[in-house]
Amino acid sequence: MAADRGTAGSVALRHCFFTEKEHEVASFAGLSARLFRYETGIEAIRLSNARGHVTVLPYMGQIVWDAVFDGVGLGMQSMFREPRPAKTIVETYGCLAYHCGMLRLGVPTEEDDHALHGEMPCAPMDRAGLAFGSDVQGPYLAVTGEREYAVGFGAHYLAAPRVVLRAGATSLDIEMQVENLSGAPMDLMYMCHANFAFAEGARIVQPARFTPQETVVRTLDPGHVVPTPAYRDFIAELAQDPARMETVAEPERYATEIVFYIRNARKGPDGLLHFLLRRREGDGFTVAYDPAVFSHNLRWVLANSDQRVCAFAMPATCEPEGYTVEKRKGNVRRLAGGAKASFVTHLGYADRGAAQAAETLIKAALG
Repeated sequence: MAADRGTAGSVALRHCFFTEKEHEVASFAGLSARLFRYETGIEAIRLSNARGHVTVLPYMGQIVWDAVFDGVGLGMQSMFREPRPAKTIVETYGCLAYHCGMLRLGVPTEEDDHALHGEMPCAPMDRAGLAFGSDVQGPYLAVTGEREYAVGFGAHYLAAPRVVLRAGATSLDIEMQVENLSGAPMDLMYMCHANFAFAEGARIVQPARFTPQETVVRTLDPGHVVPTPAYRDFIAELAQDPARMETVAEPERYATEIVFYIRNARKGPDGLLHFLLRRREGDGFTVAYDPAVFSHNLRWVLANSDQRVCAFAMPATCEPEGYTVEKRKGNVRRLAGGAKASFVTHLGYADRGAAQAAETLIKAALG
């Protein structure tokens, strides 16, 4: 990935560079990077341009904690005012996006022994840095990182995440490259878990039909869900008529999480799948990715007194039912010894004009 970006320079970071007082360490072509440490002790980098900023946790799974463009916050609402030290994502669940995988993914069943969404979400990074340069899309500034995972008699890989912000843009690229450092093949499961705000009254615009065949509600109850009769009734309604959730409404119906699988999505003229959450104000949130890389798309909606989120488009290599179930489905990829796999998720904010253009493009893809 880096070779395609024409990197002009890079800066290696150290933990001692981060202090409680936020300070600038780099500026380039209308972009800046500022370092600080939260009161909880978690290090953070704020990438900024003229339209807004994105905050990244460089040493903690390279989580994207938040993003704000044109004064609009993109991320979920939660009880976490700031990130906390954590070994699992549920201990600090308030971010805009995080990496799921790499060996395991999803909600573990009784047959599994992995953590929720695998080992990557809060993984301590070995190295972090900044990269800057210019390519065919213009100037950019990026947070980079590496983590070498090694277990005796097990997997050995290098994960290299990267978050890219461009001058004047209201979107960012969340990248992950994984290299199998072993001579033996390894399991590979990956999802970009993008947690957008529950924008009540917003419409989901997607390149798939709101039919039971293309917008499929999950009817399986994972271990952390305690179903009520009302919840089961709502699931049955959505299974028959998923268009009920085309508009983000009835938050009380989502007090227990609901998951959808989006299937048979149509590509845009750029070869990507585009999704839009169009707010009542006319602007919106966007997600785009290459379906040749991500074979699945998931939707997760939750709205209660502690957390409100509409993760309307999460690209993945599999569904989220845990390793054993996904293995049976044939959804677990194998990465050959010495091979690499790269994933890029484009997400961000669209003002009214850009949101209208995105909606037109998506509807055109549907035909």
